[in-house]
Amino acid sequence: MTSKTLLQRIDQQQFLRNLRNKFLNLHSTLLDTERIAYEQVSGRVSSAELLQLVIDHEQFAWLHKISELVVQIDEMLAADEPILPESLQKLIADAQRLIVPSELGNVFARKYYAALQREPDVVLAHAAVSQLLASK
Repeated sequence: MTSKTLLQRIDQQQFLRNLRNKFLNLHSTLLDTERIAYEQVSGRVSSAELLQLVIDHEQFAWLHKISELVVQIDEMLAADEPILPESLQKLIADAQRLIVPSELGNVFARKYYAALQREPDVVLAHAAVSQLLASK
């Protein structure tokens, strides 16, 4: 492996780790907003109850899209073989498409749009992810 190839691989891995962290922060922020909305209707829930809700409850199901993307990033980082440029570009394109809010889009896009409208922390987390994705 040449030093240039090694530097590219390190750069890719650092980008993926940063992207993973930004998406985890976005997920956490969105989860907090969903928890608050849920608790306003159903009362307080414990951490264990929240975990079960995140896994099984329809109100939280839309957040699985972000979880799936984070798992995809984890798999790329854990792979023994180098990350192919086209695989990284596909991941970036998928991530960019995922975080496009829309009042008229799919369930994720609609719920994401609503969260961006009501919660400044979601806007900040979204901006961090968008900025990192735009850097590549």
